[in-house]
Amino acid sequence: MTPSGTFLYFAYGSNLMTARLLARCPSARKAGNAILPGHRLAWHKIGSDGTGKCDVVPAAPAIGRAADRVHGVAWRIRRAERPALDFHEELGTGYTAEAVRIRLNGRTRHARTYRAIPIDPDLRPLDWYKRFVVAGAREHGLPDHWIARLVRTPAITDADLPRRNRNLRVGKRG
Repeated sequence: MTPSGTFLYFAYGSNLMTARLLARCPSARKAGNAILPGHRLAWHKIGSDGTGKCDVVPAAPAIGRAADRVHGVAWRIRRAERPALDFHEELGTGYTAEAVRIRLNGRTRHARTYRAIPIDPDLRPLDWYKRFVVAGAREHGLPDHWIARLVRTPAITDADLPRRNRNLRVGKRG
C-alpha cells in the first residue's frame, strides 16, 4: 500500500544513486529493491550531450527469460515532487512517463517509470554516467550478476574535462 500523497517510482539508471535522487526529490524514501519483469535495460536514450542514457524496453515475445527483467529500486516520493522528477527526466522530450508493474517485496505493485523517446542503438554512455548507474546498483545491493552486467557496458571517456571531473566528483559523493 502506497501512503496517500505519494507515488512509487521505479529507478533503473542514474537515479539509483540516493544522493542524486534526493537532490531532485528530497522526500524520496527507498521502498525496496525491485524488479521490472518483461523488460531489458538499454543505453540508447539520446542524452542532451548526444551520448547514451539508460532506458527500459519491453522484451521480445519470449517473456520469462532471466535476461527479461531489469533490477532497480522502488522509491516512495511525495506527489508534489513529481513535477521536479518529470523536469529532470525531460518528460515529453527525453522520456515519457509510464505506469509499470514491478515486483517489490514479493508482491506486484504499480509504479511510475520513464521510457526514452529519442533513441539511437549505436550510442554508448559516458564513463561518469555509467559510474552513476553502477554506484547506485552497488549502493543498494542489487544482484552481483546485474552489477557485473552494468560494469561490462562499453563506455566512452568524456572529452569535456570540466564536465567529466565535475561528474566524477559527484559520483564519489553518491
